[in-house]
Amino acid sequence: MQTNLPAYEADLNVNSLINDLKGFSVNTLIINAGGIMAFYPTKLEDQYTNPFMKENMLGDVISKCHENGIRVIVRFDFSRAHESIFDRHPDWFYLSPKGERIRNDDMYVISINAPYEQKVLFDIVGEVIDLYAIDGIFINMPGYQTRNAYEGVYHGIDQNPYDKERFMEYSGMSLPLVEDDADPVFQKYQEFKKFTVDDLMKRLHSMVKAKNEQIAICTYMGNYVDIIRHESHPSGLPYWPYSASDNVSNVENSYPDHIVSNASIQQISFQSRYNAVEPEESAIRLYQNIANGSGLDMSIMGDFQGNEDERSYEVFREVYAHHKANEKYYGHYMSPAEIAVVSPGYWPGGERAQEYRGIQLMLKEAHLQFDLIEDAQLSKLGSKMKGYKVIILPEIVSLDSGSLAVIKAAVAGGTHLIATNESLSGHPDALLELFGAKAVQPDQDGAGYYLAPENKSVFKSFDLQSLIMFKFNLGFYNFDQANETYLPIYTPGRPGPPEKIGGHEPTGYKAVAVKNHSASKAVLMPINLGRLYYIHGYEEHKQILLDIINYLEPGISDLFTTNAHPRVEAVLQKYVENTPENFGRQEEDGIILHLVNITGFSGNTFFEPLTVNDLEFRVRCEVKPSSVFTMVGSDPVDYRWSDGYLQLKIEELGQYEAVVIEK
Repeated sequence: MQTNLPAYEADLNVNSLINDLKGFSVNTLIINAGGIMAFYPTKLEDQYTNPFMKENMLGDVISKCHENGIRVIVRFDFSRAHESIFDRHPDWFYLSPKGERIRNDDMYVISINAPYEQKVLFDIVGEVIDLYAIDGIFINMPGYQTRNAYEGVYHGIDQNPYDKERFMEYSGMSLPLVEDDADPVFQKYQEFKKFTVDDLMKRLHSMVKAKNEQIAICTYMGNYVDIIRHESHPSGLPYWPYSASDNVSNVENSYPDHIVSNASIQQISFQSRYNAVEPEESAIRLYQNIANGSGLDMSIMGDFQGNEDERSYEVFREVYAHHKANEKYYGHYMSPAEIAVVSPGYWPGGERAQEYRGIQLMLKEAHLQFDLIEDAQLSKLGSKMKGYKVIILPEIVSLDSGSLAVIKAAVAGGTHLIATNESLSGHPDALLELFGAKAVQPDQDGAGYYLAPENKSVFKSFDLQSLIMFKFNLGFYNFDQANETYLPIYTPGRPGPPEKIGGHEPTGYKAVAVKNHSASKAVLMPINLGRLYYIHGYEEHKQILLDIINYLEPGISDLFTTNAHPRVEAVLQKYVENTPENFGRQEEDGIILHLVNITGFSGNTFFEPLTVNDLEFRVRCEVKPSSVFTMVGSDPVDYRWSDGYLQLKIEELGQYEAVVIEK
């Protein structure tokens, strides 16, 4: 649990806090320490002190948490500093191309390459470690700032003199003024940003571990940390009810040597911090966390007592108590999924995120098991990628050379590849090699066009349909060097009243190309298929992808099948009992089937889920189980096992259930 304390709550009642944590079954607290302001008695000139601070509140919290078996991670935020520091050292702070500062009240955004982060940060963290027996540090908002995140205003690339000097030393170039992916200088700047952030975290890691190797380092990146934190929070429309599954699977599979902790952020927005998301959404996030391999992580504004929105408290108590009682079954997983979906980054956004989410949504609703892999991590996961039967690139426009080599090696080794929309458009040679395709007009507006599922042997879901509507991007590609092509594209025809419509003609282009490789096929669909489904939800667009997957790998659903409602999220995991003696062990103790009921999600609102009855499952299970039981209901489950497959039924599903299949 994270208590994100406003300055004026630095006098909280420590005994009350401990009682609340114990009542919620919490074993780790994240609480404010320093950076923006000190919640402890600092002696450092450039660490601003919280004017409301109760003299030894932080020390009392840490000591009393430890007395009650609760670990403490202290939170730092070095993205901003007080105006008193700005007045003394204006050159330490962000400067936009227009000469603007980023300011929130009396706090200014700092520059990562200036002395505040390069030196003062280390002084502050070191001071806290020397004062208190902390168990971990959490760094909030690390890295470069280009916008006022709390007001949603973009200001541009930081032109601070320290940034200019260090970038010149690194590259021999002047800082770019505009973010342009096609600009070689901006490409070098992107590389520079990664280098400098990694350098800062490496130095911080060395300093912290030199003081105490057992202090865990936690932040939102993968290098030089012990715990990678992510966040589920409302972000635009349509709402994304699989946020926690998305975040955890992406980190868990992309950084297999790290612990992931996905925080359910209770605030609705930066402008509405005192209002929390619905309790039903909180429950979904927490159950998705444990289904995919994260521990439970909840961030609330302020103290528990007198909180402005306590509606989710009962959810916290119920889910945390369940996790505590069944902890040995959670957190040590090995995914059996045979499909990988490549994500456009750690924190996807914009239209590419919509394409990515739409593809996930199609697979989730079809109950196909899949892993998420961050595009930037592909080059480190070569052997893992070869183990999948299908890899999907949802508008992954470009990849570094190592990652592209991993994809090519997987295809050569027998893994099928599916790419959508403008995937690999930044690599015309790879488009030709993998798909036999050349881009003619990759960014054609598809409004009013139709796709024709003429080949019913491939598109088996369209026996009653001859045309499929389209909108958003619809790329025109030359597929002369592909082995097969499908889905002819028809022109928009004549708009107007019913009496005048028609005139749809073949464009000569196709929406699907297939190139045969020695042991696999590669499919290019240069259309915004995922985004269209994510925004509008017409099942015909989902069926295009599902039919292609079944065409490539007819037995792909053999791993797991069910009659469950599409809004019952099913996550299958191989598990190792998560006990200290099993640390590092890879031989599984069995299988867990997690079921998260999302039937209460209406599209804009989270209601109580509908009870789902008479669920049937068929699971690939090589060894006959010694027992099968439900974790929430604690009931034995009747099952039949034969020829490597397990069949079982569950009479009723509420919000969540987990079926444990023990070896």
